[in-house]
Amino acid sequence: MSNSFDADVIIGGGGLVGQTLALALDQAGVSVVVIDASKPAETLAPAFDGRAFAIAFASYRMWRALGIGDVLDQTAQPIEEIMVTDGKLGRGPSPLHLHFDRSELNDDGEPLGLMCEARYVRIALDGAVKARPSIRMIQPMSVSAIERDAASTTVTLANGDKLRAPLLVGADGRRSFVREAVGIRTIGWDYPVTAIVATIQHEKPHGAVAHEYFLPNGPFAILPLKGERSNIVWAEPRAAAEALLKMPEADFLAELRLRFGDFLGALSLEGPRFGYPLSLQLAERMIDARVCLAGDSAHGIHPLAGQGLNLGLKDCAALAECVADGVSVGLDPGDVSVLERFQRWRRFDNVSMALGMEFFDKMFSNSIAPLRAARRLGLAAVNAAGPARRFFM
Repeated sequence: MSNSFDADVIIGGGGLVGQTLALALDQAGVSVVVIDASKPAETLAPAFDGRAFAIAFASYRMWRALGIGDVLDQTAQPIEEIMVTDGKLGRGPSPLHLHFDRSELNDDGEPLGLMCEARYVRIALDGAVKARPSIRMIQPMSVSAIERDAASTTVTLANGDKLRAPLLVGADGRRSFVREAVGIRTIGWDYPVTAIVATIQHEKPHGAVAHEYFLPNGPFAILPLKGERSNIVWAEPRAAAEALLKMPEADFLAELRLRFGDFLGALSLEGPRFGYPLSLQLAERMIDARVCLAGDSAHGIHPLAGQGLNLGLKDCAALAECVADGVSVGLDPGDVSVLERFQRWRRFDNVSMALGMEFFDKMFSNSIAPLRAARRLGLAAVNAAGPARRFFM
């Protein structure tokens, strides 16, 4: 790194994607400064984020390679089976279903994925970043201005300090300041639904099975956690979701049982309920001069298959490899050829996944009788055809 630069890469945003990218770049020998507006005391608090993430095993392997696997292994719950069914309120799931079983794909012990609670992922990443003094973390601090020239990007912080690097990465979420400051537009729309997220304790073991019920108002997921616990992601129209979030616990659990059923026995709430309004948002491009986007700043998709964070983690892996390869042949991290390679690598996957989730949401989240019959038969047909079932897994 030249003496005129403060780092090889500046990352705007120190959330799950920003910290993962910082660890990956640092491991590749690339110097990093991370600027994050949040306060650690708030983001690491148990009540800050009620989500749990379905992490693909490939993404989990990357976290292990970055040194946080031992910490995550203590709380991560492997997913051994997935049940996908079409349902109707109060009537339970259809007997025509799609069943994924890990043993069909491999015999090496790899699960279909792992359920990782957001709070434990945040703690693991925070600890790993702090253990690497070569990563400079500035928080709570926001970026107030961005200037670029042919060789670098300079960011002005809210306190007036300036930092300069060959590359700035926007990993600052759906409302990305970096994306807006460099003029990258987005396309997308709001879904008229809110995802209710809560952790449930239940009487019977879940057997490491994840359930996805497609109900007329939207998907309803039961995702296994460590112990006799599951995370639910429950989509409802905005007004209904607001009412459900404010209900007394007993009334909320009664509504939950209509969808959840009794196969896991008695239910109780563990902790608060959270509401997340859903939307689709795609950046028109992932790169600009001396700038690129990663994670939710580049793509925010429907959560029905739990792929949002996985896409962001793949962004991290691809960008770290592109930067490291470029540096190894004498290019700086923000060289146009480095950024164009990153965009070619990641753009198609991000857009196709977003459109795929949009299709499945529109296909399954309705009660049109002919369509309902067709999709049930479709699930059963895929379930009966081994090669097709393994493809969808």
